[in-house]
Amino acid sequence: MDSLRALIDKYVCNSELILSATASNARDKQKISRIKIRPVIKNSKDGEKVIYQAESFVGNQAFHKNIEDKELADYIVKVMTEDFKQLEMDTQLHTVTALVSKKGKVTLKEKKKPQNVNSVTEDLKKQFSHNREKQYILPKDVPVPFLVELGVQTTEGRVVNAKYDKFRQINRYLEFIRDIVPYLPDTKKTGRKLNIIDFGCGKSYLTFATYYYLKIMNNMDVHVIGLDLKKDVINHCQKLADKFGYEDLKFLVGDISTYTGDEEGNPQVDMVITLHACDTATDYALAHAVEWGASVILSVPCCQHELNRQISCEALAPLLKYGIIKERMAALMTDAIRANLLEQQGYDTQILEFIDMEHTPKNILIRAVKKQSQNMVYAPVKKDKNKSLEDLEEFLNVSPTLSKLL
Repeated sequence: MDSLRALIDKYVCNSELILSATASNARDKQKISRIKIRPVIKNSKDGEKVIYQAESFVGNQAFHKNIEDKELADYIVKVMTEDFKQLEMDTQLHTVTALVSKKGKVTLKEKKKPQNVNSVTEDLKKQFSHNREKQYILPKDVPVPFLVELGVQTTEGRVVNAKYDKFRQINRYLEFIRDIVPYLPDTKKTGRKLNIIDFGCGKSYLTFATYYYLKIMNNMDVHVIGLDLKKDVINHCQKLADKFGYEDLKFLVGDISTYTGDEEGNPQVDMVITLHACDTATDYALAHAVEWGASVILSVPCCQHELNRQISCEALAPLLKYGIIKERMAALMTDAIRANLLEQQGYDTQILEFIDMEHTPKNILIRAVKKQSQNMVYAPVKKDKNKSLEDLEEFLNVSPTLSKLL
């Protein structure tokens, strides 16, 4: 690996920008499948400087790490020694391929490019700027009526500084909505509107966003219901929907645990959304979704107190004696059990990161897509609980609400 380290150090010392590097052909794809490295421009007290960002892929997740230029050689050598057999690297002046044999022998192929660029140009700075404008689904500086009314944007479309995290959250959420659209029933085939319910909608930022993205931006035939216990909040949201002419967006006062269908009692629901529904309210929403045979479920659980109250396990006693550790473990266990239960009901289920921890601790999203959902007709599914899950609940001495409801 010394030859690879020397080559990278030579590029860095000569200010030759490494435009990209990809480590592939993983030794253990379950551990890590690939790493992509790119330069970024960051502002510091001494002005702009080039660093490198490594994006590593583990399963369906991506993790990011910033690396100083002088540390780049050590980082690449380490990952090539431990995890990968092949490296493709593109610099301003060269292309490089590195192959690592089973015995650790490194074969380097370095080829010089015909052009001669000796410094970081302004175009490169613009291309690799860490702070370059992100392309949001709801673009910045374009006023969206509900965002203006809810105080996220000004009338000119500028995002209010104090609401920037909310703007980012809404757009991140819409990325999930965009991803699940192919799994929703085809309205041309069903001959009816898509029915979507948002349980515990609250101020309804994301309920409005769902309707706006599907109906206004993509012209989909949808009927969206926002349900919440707070009458004053629901009345306000309905007035806004009426003001904007959103005829297929309705807000209702109701309890998740007793809700039985839309205003006409129709149990055919295609997507159930539950964002920050507190404690077992999430379980009732998930149970309804399963009962109705919803094609898609998006759930961001909140305040998972139930298992925190119940959990009692002698083997875990050294961990559970610390309140904050017990609380976090109970929350993670709650959502893991929920995901497993949804899988047993015929859903492909993932647990994903909603938004960064720095913005909110409620950052886990459960995404469940009914298998072959586009070809399925409404039919509640009843399946026996997996024995391993029963063993887990017995081990923890817990009895989750969703487990009982299903």
